[in-house]
Amino acid sequence: MDRFVMGLLRAYADAVLVGAGTCRAEGGKALWTPEYIFPAAAEAFATLRRTLRRRETPRLVIVTARGDLDPSQRALQVGSLVLTTTIAASRLRKELPQASEVRVISDAPSISVDEIFAALKAEGHQTILTEGGPNLFGQLVARNRVDELFLTVSPKLVGQPDRSFGIIRGVDFGRKFKGGRLLSIRRADSYLFLRYALEDAA
Repeated sequence: MDRFVMGLLRAYADAVLVGAGTCRAEGGKALWTPEYIFPAAAEAFATLRRTLRRRETPRLVIVTARGDLDPSQRALQVGSLVLTTTIAASRLRKELPQASEVRVISDAPSISVDEIFAALKAEGHQTILTEGGPNLFGQLVARNRVDELFLTVSPKLVGQPDRSFGIIRGVDFGRKFKGGRLLSIRRADSYLFLRYALEDAA
């Protein structure tokens, strides 16, 4: 059920925004399309996108300041928009497949959230789905760029003794919490699917 929900969210989106670390973590064969994550509903997802007058698949947008991407990754082979820095761009243009577009959006060593959203706006994207990772997601939340949070609660416990775990990393809200308002809750077996509106979203 969790994979169906993820496919549905992708089907609604103009673009799927991820960091380079997420691409590496997902592995070389991954695609960020609705039908890839839940093939059984591929036809329904396609119908939904046509109804919404979306392009055939959401545009995958990858953010990388250092340019640490594997050219053999399937998502790059079929075409993605790579947002990067001046320093990394020349190497990426030589290494990445021609199907992917490399676009410089920062002359600095890092990339700001405002620069990312200026590029998305220039592409005409309005409904953006971000699937992280935790550093990128943390920056988006800190800059009030996340309108809604979809959170799945699983009944399975996973141990990770050697590294910290969380959906946000690299930002500190201090004594203030980033609050949310519950919009809906659904249950499938022992899984809970929660939808929140986040406070102060831009």
